[in-house]
Amino acid sequence: MKNLKINIWTGILGIINCILFAISWPVIFSTAASDAFGGTNLTSGTGVFFYLMAAFGIILNIIALIQSRKKGISIVGPILGIIGNALFLISAAIAFPAIVVIIIGTVFIFLHHPTRSIN
Repeated sequence: MKNLKINIWTGILGIINCILFAISWPVIFSTAASDAFGGTNLTSGTGVFFYLMAAFGIILNIIALIQSRKKGISIVGPILGIIGNALFLISAAIAFPAIVVIIIGTVFIFLHHPTRSIN
């Protein structure tokens, strides 16, 4: 089975997003505390960065889903990637479940299993 480059890049983005989502809470809370004591307004920009990364993850997983379906590769990984990034996009408060789902999706993306034929 030939590996798709889009799946490799989607898996790499999944790993990056897991790291970013794991550090999102401390970064946003420390930025909010800094805003409260310093009178600045950096928290919204910080949050937007994490949400943009989740949106980019959804877009890349949708592309990987379409390409994997055309090439006969299992679509479990891209579907889990879409769900995990959508969870974070809905609310950063559910970052931990999003991280778990993205990790599982990334593992499936890197496996490149062919789809099972129904015979």
